[in-house]
Amino acid sequence: MATKKPVKKVEAQIDQHETFVSLQKNFADSEMSVEEKLKTLYELQKADSEMDKIVLLRGELPAEVEALENEIADLKGRSAQLSAVIEQLNRNIADAKLSIAEHESTVEKYQRQLETITNSREYDSLNKEIENQELLRQIDEKNIGDTRYEIAARKDELDALKDHITIRTEDLEAKKQELSVIVESTAKEEAVLKARRDACAEKIDARTMSAYERIRQSVHNHLAVVSVYGGNACGGCFNTITPQRLVEVASNRKLIICEHCGRIIINPDFE
Repeated sequence: MATKKPVKKVEAQIDQHETFVSLQKNFADSEMSVEEKLKTLYELQKADSEMDKIVLLRGELPAEVEALENEIADLKGRSAQLSAVIEQLNRNIADAKLSIAEHESTVEKYQRQLETITNSREYDSLNKEIENQELLRQIDEKNIGDTRYEIAARKDELDALKDHITIRTEDLEAKKQELSVIVESTAKEEAVLKARRDACAEKIDARTMSAYERIRQSVHNHLAVVSVYGGNACGGCFNTITPQRLVEVASNRKLIICEHCGRIIINPDFE
């Protein structure tokens, strides 16, 4: 008789829309006890909340730094475009000068030919060509004048843009310095908190972590795990908890979810 092969347990894939409510049935299916798992989630939340305070201390500085960096990059892009336009305009002038030289050379050639022409018809034809060449030369000279005027205007615009870049770069350096001081002053504390957070996160299964992170991002105070407030209310939304659910929270044997806000409620004794 053939022996049955042991059935390998297949972990369910992480559902990106899963919440704590959908995890309740499987929460106890872990090597950790429910109480230990709840305590770990609470410690994780504490570490994240402390890190949130550090981020709050930085205020809008990170966003302001990023905005200034983007603005300066845009200004430099416009500056590069203006420089390219000016270079092209200078090339246009150089081409026009070459064209003028060619017209002048052609005129000289036709004038030498006039000295040897005896046929009036050919004479008139050459004079007409000379007039055309002179007209083309005048057009080139006018284009050079107009282009020089445009170059001057573009250079003024470029100079103003460079001045603006200088000012915004100074603003950026000041903001970066201000942010650097704050980051440096909190670096050690942040490193300790991150180590605490990582240690907690390693103990929690991927599905629960996914739900935790998603709920943290969906609520304004980033609290996915809260304790009982005032003896009978959710510490997240402050809605009243029924006596039966309060007993279940105190037992530390079950994952209890607030039916109003979806946060996990833990025993106040954990605090």
